[in-house]
Amino acid sequence: QVQLVEAGGGLVQAGGSRRLSCTASGRTFDSYVMGWFRQAPGNERTFVAAISGSGGVTTYGDSVKGRFTISRDNAKNTVYLQMNGLKPEDTAVYYCAAKVGLVLMTQTKQYTSWGQGTQVTVSS
Repeated sequence: QVQLVEAGGGLVQAGGSRRLSCTASGRTFDSYVMGWFRQAPGNERTFVAAISGSGGVTTYGDSVKGRFTISRDNAKNTVYLQMNGLKPEDTAVYYCAAKVGLVLMTQTKQYTSWGQGTQVTVSS
């Protein structure tokens, strides 16, 4: 398994932007599909975005399409989540996750490594 550490959370006003990062340990970062999930209080953890090992394929949850962008820098073992047009309903703890393989997945049970999460709060 790979160790993941998220950063970049904080308080932002509605309509603003924020970039999250997730740095992984190990030397085989490009063999992992990376995903972002989020969990609001009292809710289940839900899918936000995922990216293939090469970075060439991405997929997004419906609620963030057109506003969020996932990317990765394999030289830095880091995946990013650029969040634009933030809304109060985007408030959640954001988690980075990793899975070995080529197929992008959207369910939490398919990911084997998780970060500790970073809080994003969007004020109205």
